[in-house]
Amino acid sequence: MALRKPTIPQDMIAKWQRVVDLAAEIAKVPASLVMKTDRPDHSVLVASRTEGNPYKVGQSFELNSKLYCYAVLENRDELVVEDAFTDPDWSDNQDLEHGMSFYVGYPLVWPDGTLFGTICVLDERENREALLYRELLQEFRRVIEGDLSLLIEMARRERAEKKLHETMDGLERRVAERTRELEEANTALRVLLSKLETSRHEFEEQILRQIKGLILPHVAKLRHDIGDQEPDRSHLELVETNLENITSSFAGKLVVAFEGLTPTEAEIAQMVMNGQTTKDIAKALSRETSTIDFHRNNIRKKLGIGNRGVNLRSHLLSIQ
Repeated sequence: MALRKPTIPQDMIAKWQRVVDLAAEIAKVPASLVMKTDRPDHSVLVASRTEGNPYKVGQSFELNSKLYCYAVLENRDELVVEDAFTDPDWSDNQDLEHGMSFYVGYPLVWPDGTLFGTICVLDERENREALLYRELLQEFRRVIEGDLSLLIEMARRERAEKKLHETMDGLERRVAERTRELEEANTALRVLLSKLETSRHEFEEQILRQIKGLILPHVAKLRHDIGDQEPDRSHLELVETNLENITSSFAGKLVVAFEGLTPTEAEIAQMVMNGQTTKDIAKALSRETSTIDFHRNNIRKKLGIGNRGVNLRSHLLSIQ
């Protein structure tokens, strides 16, 4: 599909103005023009600022066979008319209304081959000197067509950059959406894992309570009744050991470790694990810092880390 043709910028129009002015001056003609074709109209885009030029910028003609430029556009080739008054093919052309009987013109085309218009010089008399500068007029034609190619390339690049920006914006939106989806999925997964972990702990605590409340009292009574009798005592010890292993695997090392702590010590140990300082804990529990230090020392002793070189929080986290 052909690209939509860009508008000619004013700085390029100014450049073409210098071209037609120079062409008129060198060829010594009253009129040098760049005409733009938008069928069915053919209008003056740039006109030389020469004395006696009857053509004005914006002046429009309907394309027909009685216009010099019509033949140029139809044949896509040079047209030279030395004296229309003596040429039967052009003796009734419209430009004779302005007395322009001499004409040299060339087609101007876009890079894709579609017609842009014409570049031409006109005079009221046969101008053999102007004929000598036909090659120069062709060079001016190439200058203008080079500018048209530049406009097309600039327009293509602008479209490519716009498309690239749109693509990049689309990718950024997709990445942002995907990132948000992953964050939501991770959040949902963390919530699910947290619920599963909570359910597991609740289940284990329920089993522990049932074992301690429903089984261990009977084991203690059996131990009292059996005394030192063998092999019943050995079987009972085996039952106690297996129950202890089961409850330990359910409760985890930390729960087992906390079983030897008082409620206050267990609470302080948990606050230590959360990263709270002695001062923070004292403030939270409305106690003196010396009291908290006393409980911390007891916790260390019960956990077997009387050595001051071992960090209490790190030890608690390691057995969690």
